[in-house]
Amino acid sequence: MNEQLTIIIPCKNESRMILTTLKLLSKQQIDCQIIIADSSTDDTLTILMNYKNRSPQLIKVISGGLPAIARNKGAKLAKTPYILFLDADIYLREHDSINKCLKVIINDNLDLVTCKFHTIEKKYDKIYRRFDLVQWFSSITKPFAIGGFMLFKTETFWKLGGFNEEDKIAEDYHLSSKISPKKFKIVNTYIHTSARRFIKKGTWYMIKLAWNSWLNRNNDEWFKNDYNYWN
Repeated sequence: MNEQLTIIIPCKNESRMILTTLKLLSKQQIDCQIIIADSSTDDTLTILMNYKNRSPQLIKVISGGLPAIARNKGAKLAKTPYILFLDADIYLREHDSINKCLKVIINDNLDLVTCKFHTIEKKYDKIYRRFDLVQWFSSITKPFAIGGFMLFKTETFWKLGGFNEEDKIAEDYHLSSKISPKKFKIVNTYIHTSARRFIKKGTWYMIKLAWNSWLNRNNDEWFKNDYNYWN
């Protein structure tokens, strides 16, 4: 097992996607423990346990909660100097994405790295490509990392207190914005995610949410309301 890295995945009702995520993850050029913090009410847990029992990957399934809570629960079990937070609908199509990011965070002595996002739904991919520019521009003063792929130095993660468990929205940006821009980097590798949030909530809702998150980056209270995101 890789003694540098633990991967943590919050999971809720992901029966349609989690197997694809795990199978692609198994093709990465890295061997490490995967902790899945699950709070599903569908058959996701059964699927996870069946996969866990026949998978060569070292997988641990624990109880989850909202993303901030689920990620912190997983992080408390990590014994490695680096933690990678993934979402359950992240598709790692490049076989060396994790290794690329791990090498960067170690060699450059960084606190947090992320990468570029595409989506598997072509209709929404232009939005993600534009977000690459927004993410780069924001990182000049306040790092903007999506929880779908956040590779943290464990020591720094806990110095910041982990994810704020009172946050119900944008907990990923809220935490990443506290990182020094000098200790943050966007690695030139692409991962794919589903566009289900845009499909479910609408493009303008998602754009407005991201914009308001940036405007309220120094207002801790703003992140404690979910603004109907989970409805």
